Amino acid sequence: MMKNSISASKASLVFFLYQMISALDVPLDSKLLEELSQPPTITQQSPKDYIVDPRENIVIQCEAKGKPPPSFSWTRNGTHFDIDKDEQVTMKPNSGTLVINIMNGGKAEAYEGVYQCTARNERGAAISNNIVIRPSRSPLWTKEKLEPNQVREGDSLVLHCRPPVGLPPPIIFWMDNAFQRLPQSERVSQGLNGDLYFSNVQPEDTREDYICYARFNHTQTIQQKQPISVKVFSMDSLNDTIAANLSDTDIYGAKPVTERPPILLTPTGTTSNKVELRGNVLLLECIAAGLPTPVIRWIKEGGELPANRTFFENFKKTLKIIDVSEADSGNYKCIARNILGSTHHVISVTVKAAPYWITAPRNLVLSPGEDGTLICRANGNPKPSISWLANGVPIAIAPEDPSRKVDGDTIIFSAVQERSSAVYQCNASNEYGYLLANAFVNVLAEPPRILTPANKLYQVILDSPALIDCAYFGSPKPEIEWFKGVKGSILRGNEYVFHDNGTLEIPVAQKDSTGTYTCVARNELGKIQNEVQLEVKDPTMIIKQPEYKVIQRYGHVSFECIIKHDSTLIPTVIWLKDNDELPDDERFLVGKDNLTIMNVTDKDDGTYTCIVNTTLDSVSASAVLTVVAAPPTPAIIYARPNPPFDLELTGQLERSIELSWIPGDENNSPITSFVIEYEDGLHEPGVWHYQTEVPGSQTTVQLKLSPYVNYSFRVIAVNEIGRSQPSEPSEQYLTKSANPDENPSNVQGIGSEPDNLVITWESLKGFQSNGPGLQYKVSWRQKDVDDEWTSVVVANVSKYIVSGTPTFVPYEIKVQALNDLGYAPEPSEVIGHSGEDLPMVAPGNVQVHVINSTLAKVHWDPVPLKSVRGHLQGYKVYYWKVQSLSRRSKRHIEKKILTFRGNKTFGMLPGLEPYSSYKLNVRVVNGKGEGPASPDRVFKTPEGVPSSPSFLKITNPTLDSLTLEWGSPTHPNGVLISYILKFQPINNTHELGPLVEIRIPANESSLILKNLNYSTRYKFYFNAQTSVGSGSQITEEAVTIMDEAGIPRPAVGAGKVQPLYPRIRNVTTAAAETYANISWEYEGPDHANFYVEYGVAGSKEDWKKEIVNGSRSFFVLKGLTPGTAYKVRVGAEGLSGFRSSEDVFETGPAMASRQVDIATQGWFIGLMCAVALLILILLIVCFIRRNKGGKYPVKEKEDAHADPEIQPMKEDDGTFGEYSDAEDHKPLKKGSRTPSDRTVKKEDSDDSLVDYGEGVNGQFNEDGSFIGQYSGKKEKEPAEGNESSEAPSPVNAMNSFV
Repeated sequence: MMKNSISASKASLVFFLYQMISALDVPLDSKLLEELSQPPTITQQSPKDYIVDPRENIVIQCEAKGKPPPSFSWTRNGTHFDIDKDEQVTMKPNSGTLVINIMNGGKAEAYEGVYQCTARNERGAAISNNIVIRPSRSPLWTKEKLEPNQVREGDSLVLHCRPPVGLPPPIIFWMDNAFQRLPQSERVSQGLNGDLYFSNVQPEDTREDYICYARFNHTQTIQQKQPISVKVFSMDSLNDTIAANLSDTDIYGAKPVTERPPILLTPTGTTSNKVELRGNVLLLECIAAGLPTPVIRWIKEGGELPANRTFFENFKKTLKIIDVSEADSGNYKCIARNILGSTHHVISVTVKAAPYWITAPRNLVLSPGEDGTLICRANGNPKPSISWLANGVPIAIAPEDPSRKVDGDTIIFSAVQERSSAVYQCNASNEYGYLLANAFVNVLAEPPRILTPANKLYQVILDSPALIDCAYFGSPKPEIEWFKGVKGSILRGNEYVFHDNGTLEIPVAQKDSTGTYTCVARNELGKIQNEVQLEVKDPTMIIKQPEYKVIQRYGHVSFECIIKHDSTLIPTVIWLKDNDELPDDERFLVGKDNLTIMNVTDKDDGTYTCIVNTTLDSVSASAVLTVVAAPPTPAIIYARPNPPFDLELTGQLERSIELSWIPGDENNSPITSFVIEYEDGLHEPGVWHYQTEVPGSQTTVQLKLSPYVNYSFRVIAVNEIGRSQPSEPSEQYLTKSANPDENPSNVQGIGSEPDNLVITWESLKGFQSNGPGLQYKVSWRQKDVDDEWTSVVVANVSKYIVSGTPTFVPYEIKVQALNDLGYAPEPSEVIGHSGEDLPMVAPGNVQVHVINSTLAKVHWDPVPLKSVRGHLQGYKVYYWKVQSLSRRSKRHIEKKILTFRGNKTFGMLPGLEPYSSYKLNVRVVNGKGEGPASPDRVFKTPEGVPSSPSFLKITNPTLDSLTLEWGSPTHPNGVLISYILKFQPINNTHELGPLVEIRIPANESSLILKNLNYSTRYKFYFNAQTSVGSGSQITEEAVTIMDEAGIPRPAVGAGKVQPLYPRIRNVTTAAAETYANISWEYEGPDHANFYVEYGVAGSKEDWKKEIVNGSRSFFVLKGLTPGTAYKVRVGAEGLSGFRSSEDVFETGPAMASRQVDIATQGWFIGLMCAVALLILILLIVCFIRRNKGGKYPVKEKEDAHADPEIQPMKEDDGTFGEYSDAEDHKPLKKGSRTPSDRTVKKEDSDDSLVDYGEGVNGQFNEDGSFIGQYSGKKEKEPAEGNESSEAPSPVNAMNSFV
């Protein structure tokens, strides 16, 4: 190991000195050589042919090093380029790199040309290559008219691409209109020129979108050619066409698809020539037409295709040879063959060569008076010419140097002087390119320098070679001498070897070789010496090697590897199986000096090797393991292991200790691990804590300890059966006290009163104190004020209160632990605030903008943050209804609250009642509470459409008249202007008569309808109107009585309708937050199996389907999303197309409670019970009346002769009804009807849902969705009887804006 290390060092040193003295660059980054002068060396430059993106800045690189640092200049097109006169051009600091600003007004085309950089210092000048700058180009395709290609099946076809000429040339590919690459095969393929070749066309080649694309990678653009149309005529279609146009006597019919021998589509002719440059990739192509599709084969005449460099592409149509050389010149033949014959083409390839180096000139570092040579040898085809320059000037006109002589490709230097330092350029060029190399001659006069570090320590193994370095530099080359000891004599004799690079070699090191060695380097300019140390170590040995073992299957085996080594070296032991790593198997247990394999299996057969490594040597030993079958054994009883015993503590230190133990019996189940626990007899006696866990093969462990803890340890063994009982505790060990290692965590500062700051923290646990007398140093100071820290030391508590602070100001806080021995490390600072107080100022300039009859927007000016006196939580808007403008009667004032989080200055007030007067005020809120209210602001909502009349009763039936009585709408929502009554007769065959409409003044509450047909059933539709529009309608049915003779009059004719089929009608919904109750009426055959379909309204998703259990006429949809509009319909299984019309309903957000929750008040509970009893009585009465009048379906007649005003509204209809507050909604009488698919009008608004605030118990999510509640709302009451819908709550009205 040591020998290898020293040999590597030796090689490195030899290379370094060769670099310094012979012809290589001086490494200026070396600390010892940083004072040496050096001519410039070009280290980085742009490529010779530099194509730039015309849209980006041009960066022409030129970096060089030298001592002193070089200066830079440029030429452009052979003349000096003055960059100071061009404001678009800058040179990077300490660099020669040019940056031409194109992105700020420059034109790339204006900077085309040939650029060359010169780096110059007092020792010479180096030049870069000629860098040709050209902006890339991606021109558009030339406009051309493309005729459709009509081809007979089986013929060949070539689709020409002819891409625009770009710089660099584009990459060509063919795609269709869907931007999918066109499939290619042996029959259809793209040529190197970009054309698309068809060896023979097939009907499936017909398409109109053959598109050639040209991708210009430099500018990241793609140009597209116009689509090319190809139509292939098959023989069958041609025969059909001819047959339709020729008589029976004509000979017609195209010839069938005929097979053809191959012909070459490209290249043409029988021979062609190709010239390629050495080192490039040679691409040869042959594409043939024919049917069947020809197969291409390549050969080289008079030779073999080069192995490992030859590849076939494009289905063997392209021959690719990489890294070509002159030996690849010759004739290459491609042969195209199918079953009808073959054809061939010969390509004569000539490989030329741009110049390439045979010997490039290398830097020379010479001493005054020395000789040297610069050699520049290059080859190429044709042979390149060699020319020399000195400091960038042709050598013929350069200043003369008597020490220099040019001899063709060599410059000879004789007796050089310091003034001979210069940079020489060698240029080798032919018609295919040029090479330019810089090489300097650096004449240095330097005293000796020793590069090996002083007092470097070398270590070797006894009886092995020792190599001691003395890396040096000087000019002239110094002489080296070695001495042993401080005053020893010079070393000579056969027992030492002296190398030219200064290294001393002791072939066989002995113990007495240990000592100090001195290296002395001297030349005519001075002398220097350096001392190094050599130590000879004892070799590592394996004193007990692993032995051959035969083991029965499922047994245990152990290999020993006991070693002896030098006490100053640290060995590492590695075990291998069959010269590879041990299997990743927990059965393999590696100990300190053994390898144990548990539960041996047949695959464990093999050779096991123990390898011992130190930093200087390595030894190994091997043994073979043979596994044999085990004899039958009696049943084994497995149990938990016995507890470990004989615990011993050794190596006691302040922060660590070693614990060892003896394992108990494993009871036929191997011990997998040991768990170590500890007890702190000082702080928590009797409580055992987990310390660590080690593998079952380990019986000692190094444990980390904390200060000021009285430790006892115990060990628990674990196997697959379970854990053993704990061992007996070890002896106790008390660690010394120390400063605390850590500070309290979770430090906070939050004021509880306006004039205090409460500082809290999590106290350290007992063992974290590290010593007696645990206390805390609490420090604070006001932030952003130039105050000193105020500190106080408190006992072991977790809170401290600072009194007398200003209201709500930031403080810097830190808490540091300390004990009797000192302080913990400096703690980090946290920011806290003193206590908050109620805000002082109310929001000003409160403005209300009424958007529609149920929605308003409120604006206010924000409160100055200083007057908030706390963390700004947001703003609360209190609003309440003062009175209804239609009734002029006040009611109990019920305030509602909306909270708007953060520093918002506006919000939406949804759920307002139409035609009402409201008041509101705004208050700012902080962590302490609410500030003063702004002055009350009054606003009014406009009229809306009314709710349905409260009831409709039909009494006093006679032969030809009926009396109608009704109640005004519960929510008129404006000034009623009239009532609309519509009615029509229904005869015994379920036919509908004509619809009659009557407008009734708003002050009427009853009407006698006369001139009716006797013994006839009528259906009535009744609703109220305001100036805004008609409200919801209710329906009722009644029958005139028969005459005295009991003979019914003829029925009123109204035209026949379709026969009655089974139907589902009156689908009604009652929606809550996450569920909806769906009910319906069914007329038709018994035992129908119903299903409910539903989905999100306006969504294109498929309907979701739920099966109704049995023949019930109701179903509960669960798992709905709050605040979402749904569509629903009901159908019957097995009846094709038989389902109800769609209904639309909306789930509402959770309703907020009032400021005083009336649901818990006794009077409210009693009132609700009375209402429920009244509803039950009404249901019974309606049921009895219904049975007296007979049951028969009327929905069919409604559909056939329904009035347009009562038809379900379309989703895109702009007029929808307004909704009233669900709080005042009353159940309607049985028999009333409203359209089942009513929707809510979506008013125009510029406000988003983010503008809606939260109720007392609600707020907006981050995505703006409303999750709040309105205070004072009751749960929506279910519709009574066959009610089709109920007026939604203000929450639903608000959601209608979504």
